Amino acid sequence: MGQAREVMDRLMTAMDAKDKEELARCYAVDAVIQTPDQGEVAGREAIATYFFHFWEAMPDVRYEQLATHEAGNVAIIEGFVAGTNTGPLSLPTGGTLPPTGRQVRVRSCDVARVEAGLITAHHAYFDQLELLGQLGLLPELSKQ
Repeated sequence: MGQAREVMDRLMTAMDAKDKEELARCYAVDAVIQTPDQGEVAGREAIATYFFHFWEAMPDVRYEQLATHEAGNVAIIEGFVAGTNTGPLSLPTGGTLPPTGRQVRVRSCDVARVEAGLITAHHAYFDQLELLGQLGLLPELSKQ
């Protein structure tokens, strides 16, 4: 296992523990994460805060890893993000969704570039439509 995987493993451990400080230490000071819901989030502290808001919205959130890959200084983790929405969730529109009490399990993939033992660029992908549907925010389609 190379350095990229080691750093991603540290990141996943910090996420599981909901440890904002340890999570921040996985990123370079000027790191950037691209997210489907908030676009670009720049800087170690802003990235840690981004994840912290998910933990507030779903205190029991966990990442179910299905596969991990590494190619040079890039680590990839595929899996599911699962949890119960018991806290307010920030929306891409700038608004806030009150807690729905619904459980979600959404496909996810994280791709991170690591340099000098820190994540410098992170692309987080998750199925927004699947998330919105599981939160009950999409109209049900009638069967035809």
